[in-house]
Amino acid sequence: MTQAPATPKAVRRRHDREIITLAVPAFGALVAEPLFVLADSAIVGHLGTAQLAGLGVASALLMTAVSVFVFLAYATTAAVARRVGANDLPAAIRQGMDGIWLALILGAVVIAAVLPTAPSLVELFGASDTAAPYATTYLRISALGIPAMLVVLAATGVLRGLQDTRTPLYVAVAGFVANAALNVFLVYGVGLGIAGSAWGTVLAQCGMAVAYLVVVVRGARRHGASLRPDAAGIRACAQAGVPLLVRTLSLRAILMIATAVAARLGDSDIAAHQIILSLWSLLAFALDAIAIAGQAIIGRYLGAGDTEGARQACRRMVEWGVAVGVALGLLVVISRPLLLPLFTSDAGVQETALPALVIVALSQPIAGVVFTLDGVLMGAGDGPYLAWAMLLTLAVFTPVALLVPTLGGGLTALWGAMTLMMTVRLLTLWLRARSGRWLVTGATR
Repeated sequence: MTQAPATPKAVRRRHDREIITLAVPAFGALVAEPLFVLADSAIVGHLGTAQLAGLGVASALLMTAVSVFVFLAYATTAAVARRVGANDLPAAIRQGMDGIWLALILGAVVIAAVLPTAPSLVELFGASDTAAPYATTYLRISALGIPAMLVVLAATGVLRGLQDTRTPLYVAVAGFVANAALNVFLVYGVGLGIAGSAWGTVLAQCGMAVAYLVVVVRGARRHGASLRPDAAGIRACAQAGVPLLVRTLSLRAILMIATAVAARLGDSDIAAHQIILSLWSLLAFALDAIAIAGQAIIGRYLGAGDTEGARQACRRMVEWGVAVGVALGLLVVISRPLLLPLFTSDAGVQETALPALVIVALSQPIAGVVFTLDGVLMGAGDGPYLAWAMLLTLAVFTPVALLVPTLGGGLTALWGAMTLMMTVRLLTLWLRARSGRWLVTGATR
């Protein structure tokens, strides 16, 4: 007896379950990540102003070095999900191991680069004479944990590709708790000062990496996948990651240009900009959770050769992105009298920040679609297009942002330029999604 086709309502419900199952734990794991730095800051802050300033510089350098390689998570998610869709779990895990081996190689290279250049990097970031020694100490010790951090990225991608976002949530929460406990014990219990905070973070990151490796190795043994490094597989992972690296660097450049322009506008503007940027980044976590679900779901559908399922999932995720964006925008508008005083008591900074905050709130539906389609195209392995689209966005944003100090408008105009940037991304991603050229099926792209 032929089974009746699923109704549109039933299809939507199925996609909703998939999105919620993957996105909610992913959001929890994403929120746990910045809590590492927050915990370190709270603990080190009691040592003194110079130590906290040193931590701020070193953490910025460290997070920049690690965030550049976020493609280890994104590319691995898409590649593994395709293999899962093709019902080839041994190959999926093998693909994930290639990403983990690449993470170890890149981690070793970063350590070799950071250790001897730490003092110069700290000086380049403008650390004061009193803060520089603390920043150098923290950076050199924390750099030893970079391979573990990159393994965490790659292994997170493996599990997301296997449609598992719960394990990364559990590991992230356990890592945060361990990091906080180790920091308190080593900083104050043992008396290591800022070096204790660095060692605590290294140990917590290594513990997270070990937890991930245990899960992946068990899966490899269960399905008979090889754990040995494969030169061709590692090279393929690196090649797939290059376009996403270009995309990430372009986005980082946009954020750096925006901060540099805000600094030229004056002290109140740069202070207000940091507040708005922090809130914008926090809102991005909620939207990025949908993007992560998109990477895993779309990769699986395309690996299974189901282009119609991929289209329907994409459409439903865009609807989720718009809905969440509207909800976040309304939340920001309603809570704006409470938000800004949390960050500053300076009435001038609050007055400067308020119009920019309203712009951010109004642009959240746009951001919802951008983040969603970004995740969909990553899941499809459409990295080259994402790289070119982000380079185009950078080319449009840069002259507009640089003209803000000349033409006037202050921080409000700058965040208008940021909204223009998101609109350009929306157009480029929507055109690609509408074209259907991303719908490339098969276990590999």
